[in-house]
Amino acid sequence: MTRHKIFALSIVALGIGLTACTKLDEKLGSTITKEQADSVIKVPALLKTAYDALQLPYQDQSNFWALCEMTTDEAVAPTRGGDWDDNGVWRALHAHAWTPDHTHVNDAFNNILTLEFAATNVLNFSPSASQAAEARFLRAFAMFSVLDGWNQVPYRQPGDTLLNAPKVLVGNDALTFIISELEAIIADLPAGPPTTPAYIANKAAAKVLLMKCYLNKGSFANREAPTFDPADMTKVVTLADEIISTGNYSLANNFYDNFAYNNDVISTENIFTQQNGPGLSTARGGNSSFCRWAPTLHYNQRPSGWNGFSTLSDFYDKFEAVDTRRGAAYTGVTNVSGLRVGLLVGQQFDQTGKELQDRKGNKLAFTRELLLQETGNDLEIKGIRVVKYPPDFVTLNGTNSNNASNDYVFFRYADVLLMKAEALLRNNGAAAALTIVNNVRTKRGATALTSLDLDKMIDERGREFYWEGWRRQDLIRFGKFLLPWQLKPTDDKKYLLFPIPANAKAVNKNLTQNDGY
Repeated sequence: MTRHKIFALSIVALGIGLTACTKLDEKLGSTITKEQADSVIKVPALLKTAYDALQLPYQDQSNFWALCEMTTDEAVAPTRGGDWDDNGVWRALHAHAWTPDHTHVNDAFNNILTLEFAATNVLNFSPSASQAAEARFLRAFAMFSVLDGWNQVPYRQPGDTLLNAPKVLVGNDALTFIISELEAIIADLPAGPPTTPAYIANKAAAKVLLMKCYLNKGSFANREAPTFDPADMTKVVTLADEIISTGNYSLANNFYDNFAYNNDVISTENIFTQQNGPGLSTARGGNSSFCRWAPTLHYNQRPSGWNGFSTLSDFYDKFEAVDTRRGAAYTGVTNVSGLRVGLLVGQQFDQTGKELQDRKGNKLAFTRELLLQETGNDLEIKGIRVVKYPPDFVTLNGTNSNNASNDYVFFRYADVLLMKAEALLRNNGAAAALTIVNNVRTKRGATALTSLDLDKMIDERGREFYWEGWRRQDLIRFGKFLLPWQLKPTDDKKYLLFPIPANAKAVNKNLTQNDGY
């Protein structure tokens, strides 16, 4: 079999898009030449497939997002009677008790690698310089996630035969490759907002990912005891200043505008997103941005939810009452349904001010108290709920579906500022870091801090980026991931990494199981 025949078969098998030329799938047993493959498989379609592959691992509530949030002090999915049991997979994530066959761990690993494959495949078909840069950014983004979660990154060069197992880049080798890729492609990427949409890979997005590479370099090298090279912290600050100096971004006047149904228009912060909306998300075959409110809201709220995901009272208590990130009314949501955004605790109301009830007739008043397995008459109301993305009432009219138009946010300007502040703090620049942190806090309605240390810095990142998929990485970098917290009393260092799925090891002899599994 030639390489081009193998690639064509693999593309069909993995659902990676082919454009019009319908005879191809009638002759899957035949060998095609490179010229024939190039005439059938169009780069824009392949690049779209790579962008589409962002949806399942990052937006779906049971994929990589679950690994990054449910394993932390920000999120928990308690079993409520018979709801959300799922053979204990959700409880295992929060309690740090997952095993090598954990379904969400396995799905996340495989789905991120599907994104990596789709991005690499673009490079096999003579893309333009800008198309290649976008594909390489998406590949670097996927590889960064695999490195973060598993420390072993299966990797193929464009043109490698699929008959051989991918080689595996481990630890610093993987990070060095990712950094080199990002540095190589920046010149060929579009400028980004406001010149080009945030859902297209862009220069600022590549620089944000580079900042995360340098900021996490020491923790990726030693997750038990991270160290921080002053030169790496200086690079973080330099990259931040390059983004800041463009003048293209500013902190949003309303925090929740960054996540609203029209965030592609009104957000001044969003740097890299995935576009959502009617005709987009459903066609990609996975759950999208509505999975940031549907799993948490009660059945009797509008929109009706699945009554599962919550946050913990210890995390809630990190916020001041005046901090808008803790909760607020939001026009287009609260006046339509009564639903507030942010962290929901206490009695819930409809848009007329009428008290809502649960399905048993109890007042729908979310409690601070919560167990991993809830029983009793009030199990439906246990736990503080989270609504980071204001539900889309324009497109969905109070229902839940993949048609929600809220673009999913990966990188935003506030992260640039707080990563710069952290790097300064780690390089003995506490005064300058404090100024940056207080600028963010002032914009969010919080009072200014009088001093800044690493404990305050990690708390500020929690307040700013809760449920955005960064908490696990942040806690590891700050040396706090193995500490006990609510509903997780003990821990083991093996949980600093996830296990390599058995099916992945079976097809790639270059992968080895992570320690402890």
